[in-house]
Amino acid sequence: MSLALNITPEQKRVTISSKRQFTIPQKYYSELGFDKEAICIKGDGMLIIRPASSESGGEFAEQILAELIKEGFSGEELLKEFKIRQAKVRPAVEAMLEAARKAAEGNGKYSTVEDVFGTEDQT
Repeated sequence: MSLALNITPEQKRVTISSKRQFTIPQKYYSELGFDKEAICIKGDGMLIIRPASSESGGEFAEQILAELIKEGFSGEELLKEFKIRQAKVRPAVEAMLEAARKAAEGNGKYSTVEDVFGTEDQT
């Protein structure tokens, strides 16, 4: 089996029970940091199972992957572009929070509802 990822793939055959369950090999479980939850991602004829993480930026991982697959990325390009886009999430959220904090203090640039949507009286 050959995966077009930027890693040397390791594989281990596992048995799937009649309840559609399988055990993640201990080595993978430990090395990848699995805990009580996992994220399953389906795309390009594969099922990717990764640890659910509370790290910032992970919240959008499924959306990022879905967009990339829709855009035609796969294999090594998918992984590379995913890492690039995921790395942009945290700085963007932090910038939005900082802008909101400044606006709340009256020190930042902000827009009112009227600025964004206009008023009903405009012709």
